[in-house]
Amino acid sequence: MKRLLKYVLLTFALVIVWTTIIFFSTDRGWWYTPFTQYQKPIHFITSVQKELQSEYVGNMAIAVFQNGRLIKESFHTNAKIVDKNTVFQVASLSKFVTAIGVMCLVQEEKIDLDVPVSTYLTRWQLPISSFNNNEVTVRRLLSHTAGLTDGLGYAGFKNIENVQSLESSLSRAKDADPNKDGRTRVGILPGSEWRYSGGGFTLLQLIVEEVSGQSFDTYMRTEIFEPLMMQSSFYQWNEKFRDRLCDFYNADGSKATHFYYTAQAATSLYTTLADLEKLFHLFNSESSIKKPLSSKFQRMMWQVEASKLGAPIYGLGTFLFTETEKSHFIIGHDGQSNPPINTAFRFDTKTKDGIIILTTGNPDFATRIASDWVFLKTGKIDALLFVLQQNKMVKSIIFGNITIIILIILIAFSRMYKHADTNRIKNG
Repeated sequence: MKRLLKYVLLTFALVIVWTTIIFFSTDRGWWYTPFTQYQKPIHFITSVQKELQSEYVGNMAIAVFQNGRLIKESFHTNAKIVDKNTVFQVASLSKFVTAIGVMCLVQEEKIDLDVPVSTYLTRWQLPISSFNNNEVTVRRLLSHTAGLTDGLGYAGFKNIENVQSLESSLSRAKDADPNKDGRTRVGILPGSEWRYSGGGFTLLQLIVEEVSGQSFDTYMRTEIFEPLMMQSSFYQWNEKFRDRLCDFYNADGSKATHFYYTAQAATSLYTTLADLEKLFHLFNSESSIKKPLSSKFQRMMWQVEASKLGAPIYGLGTFLFTETEKSHFIIGHDGQSNPPINTAFRFDTKTKDGIIILTTGNPDFATRIASDWVFLKTGKIDALLFVLQQNKMVKSIIFGNITIIILIILIAFSRMYKHADTNRIKNG
């Protein structure tokens, strides 16, 4: 019995050691190899163009910045020409831009980050829950810590006439991603954990409309896009941009459908590389452009509001991809939807370096390239690259632990038979 207990404890210890090693090696990128070793913007983009040859991407627009200055742009297409003025849908990158609009209302003292959201709502209210809905605040909606358990994910509508009203979508989104019931409701204790919620940003969309007295799209265009001279950015589809809209593709290269959304704040932003370059300069303190959001309220967006596995992950509508030094992060947001749209926006709050990537036809190309840019710059695995590496990490942990268990069993049986043979010889 003592020998058995010894083997069990040894197995348990080795499993813990192996799991810890694999987790930390993944988190720290000890064995990670980026797609290129070139860090200089021009060489980096040349490597991106080579990488495009190894997998399918329908369209791509990319810009790289250094010290707050645009260094290099590059484009790729399989058909219709793409340039800096081509209009892309950007999926959940919309949330980052939405957060800027919300923070402008905070700056104007029209929204308080820490009062119950019911203060601002007349058209719709969160359904009664087992928790105190008064603990749902704008701060918590912006940081995905409001206790909402919708997990949305919006698939969109093929026909614009089928788009739901905002209130109807909050009650039950007809375009919820598969396996989601589509209801925006409080399902866990507000403030207890970070849980990504598209419904939370759809609720923010309603709050902006209630507070501003305008449609969400009108408010964002007049208060954010016009001051920044982002003349080709909008949340509500505008038919005059039809000729400049990029083609949508499935992952197999076939043409895909253009979808429309009720959840504009969460996923429906249309914009161009040229306009996102102007947004990039919003965060550059040396830029001379008119800024609708002051530096004080910009910095509030990247103060830590939520952590995961002990590491900072999210501010106010802002991913904290990795910490570069105390109080400074590489910030931004990515977007991903189906049919494949993948977008990435990274900004180093210390050096003012950054990268913007817009793609169609590939589910994770933009995120991988942007995360490799972060890795080359910092030597760290950023938050989304860690997620992309999780399947590989889990497989390594499982394979290693199974191997450990089998080896311990073989050793145990080998020693048991050896001990039995020894006893037979002694008693022979």
